[in-house]
Amino acid sequence: MADKINFSPLEYEKPSADELLQRSRLFLELIKKRRTVREFSDEPVPEEVIRNCIEAAGTAPSGAHMQPWHFVVVRDPDIKKQIRLAAEKEERINYEMRYSDEMKKDIEKLETNFEKPFLEHAPVLIAVFKESYRIENHIRRKNYYVNESVGIATGFLITALHYAGLVCLPHTPSPMRFLNEILHRPGNESPTVVLPVGYPSENTRVPDLNRKPLSQIMSEF
Repeated sequence: MADKINFSPLEYEKPSADELLQRSRLFLELIKKRRTVREFSDEPVPEEVIRNCIEAAGTAPSGAHMQPWHFVVVRDPDIKKQIRLAAEKEERINYEMRYSDEMKKDIEKLETNFEKPFLEHAPVLIAVFKESYRIENHIRRKNYYVNESVGIATGFLITALHYAGLVCLPHTPSPMRFLNEILHRPGNESPTVVLPVGYPSENTRVPDLNRKPLSQIMSEF
């Protein structure tokens, strides 16, 4: 029989309707300014800021509260270089063999290629791993809704980084198992994304893109 847990009263103070609306507007204006960045300054980022953002990500909901995630912070230049070289090796194959013509056409406008200098230039890399299953007392145990849980936590992390005043890039080289070897992660974990994190370089450019309007992404009944 599973161990029981205690329940405590929820700490919650209901905001007024006006405050509710104001908060939602302020957050919307803040998050609308979030942009994916590929050009980073080499200026160091305070360590506590990164820890706070990852701790915020760790508050995300998860299936059966298993919290099936692990975040690896990389600042070491040699390790960042190893990650870049391994990622570029896979990305070259992707562009030459794995990506369909349709996909290459879709991403062409973003001016990307197999070269990923941001993996080395950004002062911090955060590699996010999902724990497909866990080991307890030498017994393999299931985790639940792993992809959904880790996806939500990653969204929390990206939002926290933006709120703190940093920029990042959700980078997903595929396959990514080389990260297990470089970062010494166990076989029950799989990398899902690498986030180069830092300040934008002085002359950073971002593409002029339009996000879908609310009418295209929401239905109401």
